Amino acid sequence: MEHSGNQTAIFAGGCFWCTEHDFDHVEGVLSTTSGYTGGSKPNPTYEEVCSGETGHVEALQVVFDPLRVSYEQLLHIYFQSIDPTRNDGQFCDIGSQYRPVIFYENETQKELAESYMRDLVASKKIAPFLVKIAPASIFYPAEEYHQKFYQKNPAHYKSYRAASGRDRRTK
Repeated sequence: MEHSGNQTAIFAGGCFWCTEHDFDHVEGVLSTTSGYTGGSKPNPTYEEVCSGETGHVEALQVVFDPLRVSYEQLLHIYFQSIDPTRNDGQFCDIGSQYRPVIFYENETQKELAESYMRDLVASKKIAPFLVKIAPASIFYPAEEYHQKFYQKNPAHYKSYRAASGRDRRTK
């Protein structure tokens, strides 16, 4: 989904509602789509992904203008909004469908993600470091009611986000 110089990035970092909210507020991010990727079942539903049987993760597809925001800046935002010490879920969401994964679209993204992670590991501020880097595979948009959930259901979203512990942990 690249348009005239725009690029795509895919990040899995727990609940896609929260990930979408965090990236939607970034200058240079043109669009975000919540969805599923990394698994074996074609066109999975939310219920199927939640079962943990499909191998998919909840993920966010980010279309961005690299002249306004770099992939490295997106990596920084990603790592600010996840807990890289867990691969069994994120915050209050437990299960393989919530594991943190960076899905690279090309070799440049792969190299940048690996370099960024090497720097984090070398800083010794994060241990263990459990984020995976994997090639992008088919991305399936989630059901419409998940798209821009924080805008469609602000009270529910705020309550969920507060209860999840995400903001306390990432500060």
